[in-house]
Amino acid sequence: MSTLQVEKSRITNPIDFDADGRQAGYLRAPLSRNTAGWGVVEIPIISVKNGSGPTILLTGGIHGDEYEGPIAISRLARTLDPAKVQGRVIMIPAYNIPAVLNDTRLSPVDNRDMNRCFPGNAKGTFSEMLAHFLDGYILPLADVSVDLHTAGHSCDSMPSTNMHYVSNPDTRQKTMDAATAFGAPYNAVFWGVDEGATFTSCVERRGAISLGTELGGWGRVSVEGVRIGRRGIDNILKHFGVIDGKVDTTQRDGSPATRHMMVRDPAAYSFAPAGGLFEPTNVVGEAVKAGDPAGWLHFVEDIDRDPIQVNYQRDGVLWMSAGPGRVARGDVVSVIMSPYDERQAAT
Repeated sequence: MSTLQVEKSRITNPIDFDADGRQAGYLRAPLSRNTAGWGVVEIPIISVKNGSGPTILLTGGIHGDEYEGPIAISRLARTLDPAKVQGRVIMIPAYNIPAVLNDTRLSPVDNRDMNRCFPGNAKGTFSEMLAHFLDGYILPLADVSVDLHTAGHSCDSMPSTNMHYVSNPDTRQKTMDAATAFGAPYNAVFWGVDEGATFTSCVERRGAISLGTELGGWGRVSVEGVRIGRRGIDNILKHFGVIDGKVDTTQRDGSPATRHMMVRDPAAYSFAPAGGLFEPTNVVGEAVKAGDPAGWLHFVEDIDRDPIQVNYQRDGVLWMSAGPGRVARGDVVSVIMSPYDERQAAT
């Protein structure tokens, strides 16, 4: 755990994180509106503390159109028995409430992606204010952060945990061990397109273990994604000794454990070279080959314009595939995972 940053937040918090037992309440984030000059947005937060042990932070709803995490965390928040806890579990099922209630990735308040606003700004836009509070007032309490995401409306994703490649070998191994314990079919170690302003990057800067998820997408609630998410956060609590029980990592296909993969370089990503209607070739989880078509861009509004074939640039397993049909130039249409190789990852 790291020290709190000093800049005062505009968000008020009813929880005493040092108190034992279960506490549940609402963070109040000020939002002045035409009809409510002193209005606030209420954000559910739950703390369960007992005995001695690590602090696990579980967050969902940083993007509002990603549903599996909020469902899984809300279930745990209602049922976790303080008497069975050794340590502390802080749960924020739906942090970006305006986006959650709007079913959108971006906040309808300021049209910002909150997960590109970290470490935030106490006096900034609404999303920056939320990011500042989470980074400065909640994250310093955490030994382990599990931030549950899906691909929202933009893509479909093979159910997986994910993590950055962190340079500290001890932290890296502890994070990979946590991913193994979570028990999703895959764990993707990745180097992202735009990661410097994400929550994950803040967790890493503070020295805590940071694990993310991608549990589905295409703007729907995935039955399998919810199952994996619910089991996964239970597994995390068991792995770190916060609750008793045996970790279960058995996969639907009968395999015993998570497969560790990596998304190492730009060749893993295929981008749309133009705006159009994208027809994917494969579904997530399928093995693909470099040079094979990832899909075709169709221009159905133009009678005689031929479709454009977009190819995979490397062999591997399809991690994410474009979801909404119509894509813009520069949108990612596929992301490929390759088997994790420590020597290659370190270069």
